[in-house]
Amino acid sequence: MKKIGFLSFGHWTPSPQSQTRSAADALLQSIELAVAAEELGADGAYFRVHHFARQLSSPFPLLAAAGARTSRIEIGTGVIDMRYENPFYMAEDAGAADLIAGGRLQLGISRGSPEQVVEGWRHFGYQPAEGETAADMARRRTEVLLDLLRGQGFAQPSPQPMFPNPPGLLRLEPYSDGLRDRIWWGASSNATAVWAAKLGMNLQSSTLKDDETGEPFHIQQARQIRAYRAAWKEAGHTRVPRVSVSRSIFALVDERDRGYFGPSGQEGDKISFIDEKTRSIFGRSYAAEPDTLIAQLAQDEAIAEADTLLLTVPNQLGVDYNTHVIEAILTHVAPGLGWR
Repeated sequence: MKKIGFLSFGHWTPSPQSQTRSAADALLQSIELAVAAEELGADGAYFRVHHFARQLSSPFPLLAAAGARTSRIEIGTGVIDMRYENPFYMAEDAGAADLIAGGRLQLGISRGSPEQVVEGWRHFGYQPAEGETAADMARRRTEVLLDLLRGQGFAQPSPQPMFPNPPGLLRLEPYSDGLRDRIWWGASSNATAVWAAKLGMNLQSSTLKDDETGEPFHIQQARQIRAYRAAWKEAGHTRVPRVSVSRSIFALVDERDRGYFGPSGQEGDKISFIDEKTRSIFGRSYAAEPDTLIAQLAQDEAIAEADTLLLTVPNQLGVDYNTHVIEAILTHVAPGLGWR
């Protein structure tokens, strides 16, 4: 069995060709797709976070709303850029959203990705400490967040509080028990995957990673997952970690599918440079008739290693079509691979 969810970037554009023409459309349709995915039997509704872009940004109102409209499906992010986050306020927001969802929040975070603007986190009032890089700042804030989510008191109560306090030092409220074990780290390198394992975070690995060996993407990603699991075991954690991978996968079952995602001649991995210095590899997309798709996906080593698969969806094609995309995978592909 494999958990299968969707991952939406929440793009919107006023173009007449788009079914998602405003920020309101992107948010409301995201909630509707989470509801539809739950009705289909999917396991997760995950949302990407990008600042200064016509995409989903501040995630917690959306997570809370989706959690309130659903009852079973996991609600998550993939991922929140920690360069932009105050871990104290974030712990309160995350606790509230998790309580509204009944403990279904799966919070994916990371050091961030290439941005729409130069050093956008500075506009949010943040800057690295002396001697830190922006990535260092993100990882430091992550460690603070993880500590806060343990729910231990740390703040000295006022001798004259407005309301009565429980005894001892105070923690942030609302506190959601168990959320600390549902934090995921979006790792682009093997080293950061190992770092996440040592801190007891689950692993999210997307369709992009550092090109560390020159091998095909799925092989490098599988090696990353194995390194993560080895580090987890060495760290002595008692629970079983979770690992997700993201893929663009489309089962061509009708003419709409063939029109949108039929063969393009560009199905292989791609090499690019992030921030003009980091050589990165982008994993291929999959689009084929179900039987062919099953054969192709059976050869993807990283999917085989992961317990959770997130399907990246073309959200601007609308809720109805994206529901069809998810249903086609659950119905025509997943059973043939033993995922359902």
